[in-house]
Amino acid sequence: MISNKMQSPIVEIHHLYAISQIVTQNLDWKPALDEIVKLSRAIFIYDNLVVYLTTPKNNLEVVYARAAGRGRSAEAEMAWGDAIAAAVIQKKETVLEEHSGDIQISNRLEYPFLLGIPLFIGDKPLGAIVLIRFGGPAFQDSDIELANFIAQQISLLIEREHLQEQFHQMEEQQQQYRLQNDFVSTITHELRNPLGFIKGYTTTLLRSDAQWDQTTQQEFLNIIDHETDRLQELIDNLLDSARLQSGEMHMQFQPVRLDTVMNDVTIRAKMNHPNLQVQLHLVNSALLVRGDPRRLAQVFENVIGNSVKYAPGSEILITINQEASEALISFEDFGPGVSAQYLPFIFNRFFRSPDIPSMHGSGLGLYICKQIILAHKGSIEASSDADKGLTISIRLPISA
Repeated sequence: MISNKMQSPIVEIHHLYAISQIVTQNLDWKPALDEIVKLSRAIFIYDNLVVYLTTPKNNLEVVYARAAGRGRSAEAEMAWGDAIAAAVIQKKETVLEEHSGDIQISNRLEYPFLLGIPLFIGDKPLGAIVLIRFGGPAFQDSDIELANFIAQQISLLIEREHLQEQFHQMEEQQQQYRLQNDFVSTITHELRNPLGFIKGYTTTLLRSDAQWDQTTQQEFLNIIDHETDRLQELIDNLLDSARLQSGEMHMQFQPVRLDTVMNDVTIRAKMNHPNLQVQLHLVNSALLVRGDPRRLAQVFENVIGNSVKYAPGSEILITINQEASEALISFEDFGPGVSAQYLPFIFNRFFRSPDIPSMHGSGLGLYICKQIILAHKGSIEASSDADKGLTISIRLPISA
């Protein structure tokens, strides 16, 4: 029988202090629990330790279990003490489960001594920890005091983890709230601009006290047409963003030849932007993917439109290639690029790069692209070197 009084009081105090310090350190709670097990095992004999937490539906869930001592075997790891944990939760007090009579030391695993202690923060029940000794010795009052101290530290550790999670959630909510406020301001501005142009030039054309020559009328009508397209694009992006968030964007998947879709997209892009230079490099011209051709075209048009907007006058190099079982589509421009600090956020909803604060845009285009590509079980990422342009890379599974 191994004695439980292995350490001097000074060593024991040192270990208890070290355990309390772990709780205040900025560690994830499971690695912190590993350290607590190491330290507590040196002053307090137990073979298994398990932490149960109550779920919102009042069920018990094992969140941490460790075979730390003499029972390190498959049989020992199965004995986590579900029944005693349930009793602790029900009674909200410490529960002991011990054996009486002769114990076969050779078959120690058949004689678990269990100590269950509730986990609390104030009056709030969190769960229970269960400590197991195979074959004894029986838990003494001093053991229970030590176990209660360990339980208190674990309670604080778990509560700290919960508070950190709540803090991060609040930060994310505040960030989303700020983005939405910025979005409302941006959309208001973006809607007013084309509406202002359309209203202004239409009113001008309708004036009865002025006569406009054919060239001027054509110029005004072109501006109205351009601003109408811009307004339509903004409304479409808003609707698509809402559909994607609610899961109501339905797609019609079918075998799609990427070169066919891309050829159509580049032709339309050149029609809309007569000065645009696009090079289409088809390394593999017959790649088939399973997708919605209309939505894939929307993604490609959005990426090209993003380059036109943020890299005006730049050539766009589009490459379609195959890597393993994926189609790789890359769009490379040679504009100012995106700063490294902003690059991770360009696919976020409402994000607009502060590098070009005066540029119009809702911050929805690349967000919509990413959501559509994810719906196709693909991926999209961006890379950029300062003042050397931006590359958008899309990967899609090749269809058999």
